[in-house]
Amino acid sequence: MTPVELSRTVLCAVRRAVDDGELSVVVPPQAVVTVPGPGGCGDYATNIALQLARPAGQPPQRVAEVLRPYLLGAAGVSDVVVTGPGFLNISLQAAQAAQGSVALVSEILRSQSQSQSQGRSGVGFGYVDRPTGQVVQLHAAHEIRAVVVMDVVARVLRSQGVLVRTSCVARPEREWTEVLGVEVDAYGTPDAPAPLEVNVRPVPAAPADPVSLGRDAGRWALLHPAVHDRPRVTSEYLSQREGNPLFRVRYAHARTRALSRNAADLGFDAHPGVVQDVRALEIALADHPRILAATATQHAPDRLARHLLAVADAVTPLLPTVLPRGEEKPSAAHRARLALAEAAGTVLAGGLSLLGIDAPDHL
Repeated sequence: MTPVELSRTVLCAVRRAVDDGELSVVVPPQAVVTVPGPGGCGDYATNIALQLARPAGQPPQRVAEVLRPYLLGAAGVSDVVVTGPGFLNISLQAAQAAQGSVALVSEILRSQSQSQSQGRSGVGFGYVDRPTGQVVQLHAAHEIRAVVVMDVVARVLRSQGVLVRTSCVARPEREWTEVLGVEVDAYGTPDAPAPLEVNVRPVPAAPADPVSLGRDAGRWALLHPAVHDRPRVTSEYLSQREGNPLFRVRYAHARTRALSRNAADLGFDAHPGVVQDVRALEIALADHPRILAATATQHAPDRLARHLLAVADAVTPLLPTVLPRGEEKPSAAHRARLALAEAAGTVLAGGLSLLGIDAPDHL
């Protein structure tokens, strides 16, 4: 069972509780499933009870206790424990957990293969298959961070099937386009009955100059902080060391690509399978579609940047275990670990592409 499937299982439990008269709420469109936090247990945790407490008019712990038996009766669930203010901690049956992780990696690698065969730029895991019919107009102030944020929000919205038009109150500076790679559909005051409202307005970067950092570091410096925080535009984003979050993300991606090359030299390739002790990485990968959707709806590129950092940090402990050592022969375990590493690399490359940042195979 993948986290996406478990999310549907949680919503089904809510729906059954509503149908049985145990809860009086509107079933939400999604249920967030994450790694259990401090004090939690099991394979996954969800805050659905805290989300429903106010509309249900009941304490979160009471809502969690109502939902617990419905989740316990779901296929593939072995145990459910209520912790803290009302978190539901869910343990899966071993076979279901293994099946879910294999399906997740297979889906990510399949999306990569399809995007390459179709000649699409970027990677398609987490993308919406077809247009939604939604149309969004993004309009930014004539300010470098606002234009870069708008550019990324437009990219992510388009990945979610939204038709987007971008505009700026004045022509972007040439160096914004040539160095940072921003694209704007129109600029100036449009011939319309009423002027467009500026709806992309992050805290400005001034007086710092991100252009001096170049495209990749300059964009990361503007996008990694939350839009309500002033970015720190410093040369630290150019350093190749662990303290630089951009370096950690790009280095993790480059390591996954190097592993694929080295495995090919050793005569084996990736094949999805069960990998032990990688729950945090699997959950981070499975959370990628939700992060893209949240980034799009909230106009918050920082969510995607922080998520990529979480994926990079989660995959790093796996990387030294992928290749055989010494006289060891490649096994099914090595192929499974390689597949998981390649899936992480796919997510990192796709996320960096949406941020407008290069994901080099060599670093």
